[in-house]
Amino acid sequence: MSETTGVAVLGAKGRMGQMVVRAVEQAPDLHLVGAFDIGFNPADLAASGAQVAVDFTVPEATEANVHLLIDLGIHAVVGTSGWDQAALDRLEQRLAAKPQLGVLIGPNFALGAVLAMAFAAKAAPYFQSAEVVEMHHPDKLDAPSGTAQHTAAGIAAARLTAGVAHGPDATSQSLSGARGAVVDGIHVHALRLRGAVAHEEIVLGNVGEILTIRHDSLDRVSFMPGVLLAIRAIASHTGLTVGLEQLLDL
Repeated sequence: MSETTGVAVLGAKGRMGQMVVRAVEQAPDLHLVGAFDIGFNPADLAASGAQVAVDFTVPEATEANVHLLIDLGIHAVVGTSGWDQAALDRLEQRLAAKPQLGVLIGPNFALGAVLAMAFAAKAAPYFQSAEVVEMHHPDKLDAPSGTAQHTAAGIAAARLTAGVAHGPDATSQSLSGARGAVVDGIHVHALRLRGAVAHEEIVLGNVGEILTIRHDSLDRVSFMPGVLLAIRAIASHTGLTVGLEQLLDL
């Protein structure tokens, strides 16, 4: 029998955590060694024998969790949002002492969403205007979503590399928030509606044409193929990786 990878799940009682637990249990090349939730004992995690841990907890806990995983020598796949550049910098500093470890911060694990972000970055230099609209359920704690921020940052980076200026906008009077948040010069709008799961539209405009790239996650099961892909690949991607697209041949 071939060797399987031991996986621990942090945030195992949450909606996403429960799905990850089931997905790991059903994968023939993985085995669940621990399902941990709020207030877990680090000693229990250390004793679990986990080679990879998946964190779907809450923004206020995730950084400390990942630092603990690094200290324990466990690769990490992180789906929790709330990572700003300062937190990523601290994470890279922590990883410097463990160069054999890999940590993936994934703003979105739905493969369609990852492709939509990649398509948007490819298209952005060819359009004068680009804005992002995201929609999630009203129980989501952060706005805009990590996916939307990652998308906007990717669009902005692609436009900067191509030498394309920010899009035209003559707005001089507006209610606070009417034009949304601004991420690297890209406007991002967040909707919170009961019945939604996770949805994003990237809207790009030129004179005479509009291109809309849209992705809809209708069920959280859509995130599981990407999570499993990350678990299987993270050991061969040492250091810090931001975005599942870095593990795909795009």
